[in-house]
Amino acid sequence: MYTLDVDAVVIESEKEEAQWTYKKEKGYQPLLGFLFELGLVIKDDFREGNVPAGSGTKAFLESCCNKMPEGKRIGYFRSDSAGYQADVVNFCTGNGILFTITGDKDSAVIKAIRTIREDEWEEYQKGKEVAETVHTMNETKEAFRLIVQRWPKLQGDLFDPEPYCYHVIATNRTENPQEVISRHNQRGQAENYIKELVSGFGMEWMPCRETYANAAFFRIGVLAYNLFLLMKNLVLSPWYRTSTIATVRWKLYQTAGVVISHARRVTLKLAASLDKIAQFCVFRRKCFLMASG
Repeated sequence: MYTLDVDAVVIESEKEEAQWTYKKEKGYQPLLGFLFELGLVIKDDFREGNVPAGSGTKAFLESCCNKMPEGKRIGYFRSDSAGYQADVVNFCTGNGILFTITGDKDSAVIKAIRTIREDEWEEYQKGKEVAETVHTMNETKEAFRLIVQRWPKLQGDLFDPEPYCYHVIATNRTENPQEVISRHNQRGQAENYIKELVSGFGMEWMPCRETYANAAFFRIGVLAYNLFLLMKNLVLSPWYRTSTIATVRWKLYQTAGVVISHARRVTLKLAASLDKIAQFCVFRRKCFLMASG
């Protein structure tokens, strides 16, 4: 079973068809689904900048599940508050998928938080406390846990009598609240995956005027990103596993060479040390073995 992290990224663009995003800049807002254990993008949905991040989350999640190979499945779903929707919760509970979703602090959630007794709050981190309660939405088929963190507001507001700030996680996991928070916070790794995809593969700016053409360009970037991960895990030496594309370009790709054809033989000459040449030989051999099946 794999963990699915879903997140959106805003790509700024001044192209003619680009729409205004919630960041008050024109651009696009692709939605991405990452397999946390591998970093692979299982699905991408290139969207206009004015499409809400939570739009179509359930359909996106279902599509990600359907894309898993035979014998593999999504066992755990994580999302920010864009995924805090009744149909998403129902899909997870109906398909045996564990979930942790950052909850909206709407009136119903605040009301549920206020049912927590003062003696139920436990110290979690310095200056923070944690507790839990049970909650349900109007359209959810089953109740779920709310893991609530709170900490004192630094400065009081004359018009806001609430003395605490809250962070809420909706979940059907059974671990203690501290463990649930720790697991949910690991979704921050998706931000690193997004940074690698966008910055490492030149997705910061879209090249075309038309949205559909930019969507094709972005999909090519996603394919290149996934192929790079495949190469790191199956072909390159183990010490490359944590390297970014920028590091691999510097250590492996950016090496001057020339192909010489002489006496019915083709030779690649590299301006590199013997150690790097040895790496190239191993790299070439593994590629050959994979290509030949």
